[in-house]
Amino acid sequence: MPIEKITMPKLGESVTEGTISKWLVSVGDTVNKYDPLAEVMTDKVNAEIPSSFTGKIKELIAQEGETLEVGEVILTMEVEGTEEVEVAKEAKAETTTTSTSTDTSQKGRYSPAVLRLSQEAGIDLSLLTGTGAGGRITRKDVLKVIENGLPENIEASLPSPVVAKQESTPKVVQDKEVITYAQPAVGDKEIPVTGIRKAIASNMKKSKHEIPHAWTMIEVDATKLVQYRNQLKDSFKAQEGYNLTFFAFFVKAVAQALKEFPQINSTWAGDKIIQKKNINISIAVATEDALFVPVIKNADEKTIKGIAREITELAIKARSGKLTMDDMSDGTFTVNNTGSFGSIQSMGIINQPQAAILQVESIVKRPVIKDGMIAISDMVNLCMSLDHRVLDGLVCGRFLNRVKEIIENTSEATTPIY
Repeated sequence: MPIEKITMPKLGESVTEGTISKWLVSVGDTVNKYDPLAEVMTDKVNAEIPSSFTGKIKELIAQEGETLEVGEVILTMEVEGTEEVEVAKEAKAETTTTSTSTDTSQKGRYSPAVLRLSQEAGIDLSLLTGTGAGGRITRKDVLKVIENGLPENIEASLPSPVVAKQESTPKVVQDKEVITYAQPAVGDKEIPVTGIRKAIASNMKKSKHEIPHAWTMIEVDATKLVQYRNQLKDSFKAQEGYNLTFFAFFVKAVAQALKEFPQINSTWAGDKIIQKKNINISIAVATEDALFVPVIKNADEKTIKGIAREITELAIKARSGKLTMDDMSDGTFTVNNTGSFGSIQSMGIINQPQAAILQVESIVKRPVIKDGMIAISDMVNLCMSLDHRVLDGLVCGRFLNRVKEIIENTSEATTPIY
């Protein structure tokens, strides 16, 4: 029977790698097409990898806890097939080879795993030729250089060796950052870093490293919103079965403002800025040990009731580990409810490839000046981080002022729930 290779699939927009969190099969198992093979974790979603064939598991290439790039082989199978399968494989291999040799559109794009590995070994990635799609450099390309050194034609062209051939550790002439980690003392508790925490750390580091963050904040008087929502919350809960939260009003206000300021609903794409047509609001949902960012699709078309329902449903799915790839994909702007744990001011890290994130802080009663007199109002800070490659302070200030206007004028007359 022919041997087929199962590779790490692409599990979402901008996802370049995944971690095998648990194997669901063993060597020798017989599986049917579409049967789950493994549980995989990325920085965006947890998912199962289905089998593309019916056959018997021959070898598990990857280990549990190992992170692999999209397209890397995770296991091999003996499949039930015909000569047509072999012909298709050869045609696919030929197409892939041709594409790799001519397409270099991805040559300068590196995954976090490749960057980490090259930095640890002190390898200059610009000297390598990638074998991945679009000339992209893969982990295997870097591992090959670590093991064998640079090809002789490249090494000879350098004024001094960047990587010399050795049995183990390559020599490096470029400066390399040395990271010294704290060591535990007697009585300290060591907590292993989970795969999902590693994914979050990698994504946050990449976002801060690549995006020039700027930050701005605006004060909003939410007194009318508080009165309106408190007036409705009990009857709404009794009728609908879920809570009418303040957060649903803010998400709706943001969606409306994004429609009026579409520049905010954009992403950086190297030589161009892509302004997204759909308004898909990512919301941050925290669990005990992780942070997920599911998406409310077409939020501008939904009522406050619809948004409140989706917030509840997505939060339940996140905390029970049932979010799907579709739940996590295609977000265009993130709203984070930091006020839920009492925060009054914070700076969010942008959820790339988006261009901005808005932190909705806690609503607190504060003395303010109204008509020359001191009054007590329900005040909330809205804190916005922006990608300064895409956005400037002027448009962000206008956007925040529009959100402020919507919130401050919330009432039964202006803001229908249904």
